[in-house]
Amino acid sequence: MTADAQPTLPPIRVARAVDSLRRRLRGFERKLQPPSASVLDLISAGWVAQSVYTATKLGIIEALRTGPQSADAVAKTVGADPDAVYRLMRLLASRGVFTRQRNKRFALTPMGGALLVDAPDSVRGYVLFVGDPLHWEHWGQLSSSVRTGRCAIEELRGKPTFEWLEDVPELAAVFNDGMTSISKMETPVVVAAYDFTRFGTIVDIGGGHGLLLAEILRKSPNSKGILFDAESVVEGAPSVLEPAGVSERCAAVGGSFFESVPAGGDAYVLKHIIHDWDDEKSVQILRNVRAAMNPDATLLIVETVVPDDDREYLSKLLDLEMLVAATGRERTEAEYAELLRRAGFRHRRTVATVGPASIVEAVAS
Repeated sequence: MTADAQPTLPPIRVARAVDSLRRRLRGFERKLQPPSASVLDLISAGWVAQSVYTATKLGIIEALRTGPQSADAVAKTVGADPDAVYRLMRLLASRGVFTRQRNKRFALTPMGGALLVDAPDSVRGYVLFVGDPLHWEHWGQLSSSVRTGRCAIEELRGKPTFEWLEDVPELAAVFNDGMTSISKMETPVVVAAYDFTRFGTIVDIGGGHGLLLAEILRKSPNSKGILFDAESVVEGAPSVLEPAGVSERCAAVGGSFFESVPAGGDAYVLKHIIHDWDDEKSVQILRNVRAAMNPDATLLIVETVVPDDDREYLSKLLDLEMLVAATGRERTEAEYAELLRRAGFRHRRTVATVGPASIVEAVAS
């Protein structure tokens, strides 16, 4: 299997129906099996995560890029023990990453293909960050974070997350690759779910190198953009904006959103920014946006909104990641509405996407 074009996105109603069916089937399964077996399913999820990480880290995924291979051939390619590689691949075949053929050769499934380095929707970078032994240590401190309400990284490393990452540049690079993986996965989903073409100037706050903004502008040929992030970050923007053919319509501006943001935008986009911070700092960021925007401008917060019910949803796991690894949180729609009210906004609606992220739309109150 090789990296193909960006997968076609299903209609939102279809994605929601499939998700509802999946949850109903899982609930039915739990009712049928003994409670102790259900607990074992829960507790073994961490082992599965490490198995996916190991297959990615060791190059087992890439070894299957060109087609089916035996575990022995894969082990020779990656320099690992053949029997151990077979046992690992057998497990991941049972979880949908590989298929095992009658001759005991393994092939990538579409799920496994999403771990290839150059897959359009690759999550390889994020898998390598989540499974890294250093980050695994942080999750080992979850009980401490729950007792104290404090970030595990700050407690374990003695300094805030982003300051500590400066001390471990190898993990910082893995983290940055992970965030890029998430952006690549989410960008087409967000752009497909919302009409950006009605805005004259779109400001992406904390937009990194401009991956999302470049795609928005590519689909909105009459719009202009302003990419805003730290000076050291936006220096890398030309590598994204120029190949996308939007550099002449997009300015890159450096600064801190805790101080001010570029003025005069018709739409302000904050993707996975607010969830990094506690309520007070989040309100500070939002007030700076409120002060900069045109009177009739629109604020768009892209986050994994937490549903206010007991269904399984990725945002509930990511919320604990924010507890362990940062000082922020994932929020419900009502919690975002309250943050917005405090910052001088009125929540207008929340737009669902076919992925886990939603777009929280607000205007000045």
